[in-house]
Amino acid sequence: MKEPGRPIGVFDSGVGGLTVLQALKEALPREDFLYFGDTARVPYGGKPLAMVRRFAWEISGFLLRQGVKAIVVACNTASSAALPDLAEDLSVPVFGVLEPAARVARAHGKVGLIGTQATVESRAYERYVPLAWAKACPLFVPLVEEGLWDDPVALLVARHYLEEAPKDLEALILGCTHYPFLKGTLRKVLPGVRLIDSAEATAKEVAEALAREGLLNPHGRGEVVHYVTGDPESYKNLAERLGVRVEVLKRVSLEEL
Repeated sequence: MKEPGRPIGVFDSGVGGLTVLQALKEALPREDFLYFGDTARVPYGGKPLAMVRRFAWEISGFLLRQGVKAIVVACNTASSAALPDLAEDLSVPVFGVLEPAARVARAHGKVGLIGTQATVESRAYERYVPLAWAKACPLFVPLVEEGLWDDPVALLVARHYLEEAPKDLEALILGCTHYPFLKGTLRKVLPGVRLIDSAEATAKEVAEALAREGLLNPHGRGEVVHYVTGDPESYKNLAERLGVRVEVLKRVSLEEL
């Protein structure tokens, strides 16, 4: 039985998925959302894919118990590790962030990728788009989680990671939902290169799929409930620095997953 009035679940290892959440809210202003940030276990990128897969199943199970009608895996590492298994086995529609970004990238010639160690080593993006260059950037997620996306240290780290990028690179996939917060820094290092993040493309795909399935909410109020596994106050402070208003915030212990 279809229940379009239920919320949409969105999850990430931390605050990175808020980029996707904001795009979803713009594309679907009448939908309500549950956002889950696994802040006690961030970052995911240096962890084995089997472990990240377990995390994704735990969080998806929690969101299903809260009554969501769809799940958006707003994390490249978790998408690399757990899709398409989640999509095949769960009782609600499941969306990842890899294929929407790759679809945009295919319109360009020479495409590069930056992402977490796990995402780059999984070669998951290469199922969807040929890559001219790929680089793991493990320090970017901690920089964002510490609120240092505009700090001079972020520029130093970006120059270090991107110094070997091909000179004729046309587009760069930001293969982690934390990375869009670093766009200003990345543009200083790679001027003229199109930076592709998955948020807008993912939101468009989710909106179109919910419309096809008759799952759009005609009566929602655009409310968001945030769940975190780490310190709620730290999460709220960082989210609001990123421009995301947090009105309802709940802590979930790992034992509850």
